[in-house]
Amino acid sequence: MAIVVTLLILYLTTGVASGLRSGVNIILTPFSWAVNSIAHPLGHMLAGTVNYSDVVAQNQKLRYQLAKANERANEGWAFARELQQLTTGLNVPFVGSLPTVAAQVTTNSPTNFSASVTISKGRDSGILVGMPVVANGGLVGQVISTSANGATVRLISDTKSLVGVTFNPGSTTLAVSGRGVNNGLGATSVPLNSGIQQGTKLSTDGLNGALYPAGLPVATVKTVSLTPGAATYNLTLQPAANLRQLSYLDVILWEPSA
Repeated sequence: MAIVVTLLILYLTTGVASGLRSGVNIILTPFSWAVNSIAHPLGHMLAGTVNYSDVVAQNQKLRYQLAKANERANEGWAFARELQQLTTGLNVPFVGSLPTVAAQVTTNSPTNFSASVTISKGRDSGILVGMPVVANGGLVGQVISTSANGATVRLISDTKSLVGVTFNPGSTTLAVSGRGVNNGLGATSVPLNSGIQQGTKLSTDGLNGALYPAGLPVATVKTVSLTPGAATYNLTLQPAANLRQLSYLDVILWEPSA
């Protein structure tokens, strides 16, 4: 071991090693090869470590940038989707000049018999109990309770809902009732001479004391049935508004006249 150390010193030292290098060239040459064979891979390994650290750092930076880009893309997609829902949900030209307040649906709690939603606006926005609520397509329901910043809307599919409608303004009027979330709407005691048929569109009648202003789309007739021996028709109806996909609603700032 002492000889190896001595030879190494002689090999690496200028001056003294220069006089002896020729004499021990045979010994030093294999030793030099051994040193180089160890030193070169070690140098490459150290350089590789430094380069690998740089690669890791760059990779982490790229991952961060990619995550931020994905986040911005997702935010843009969510905003576009929300805007589309808002535009679709609030396409209500049938309200005419009546003032409205747009609100977002915050909870949806339908059951087989009751159907209601809560919305993001309330008394602070001028919303009061009894005001009509519409969405894209037509009438959705009526406000039944309010708080400062929220309200509950009973949908027209609720079994407690009753809407006065007409399909021939000034003549025939009907009472449309809710039959539960999964059963849509219905009407009974429709006169045989009414002329109503499948596909007939019904809208609010707006009579004095009515719960809703005139002309709001309510439903379309799906089927007309006649019980044998009866003097009137029974109707099943398809709501004009899609009550199953409510994201944004318009509350009409209108109250029934006494």
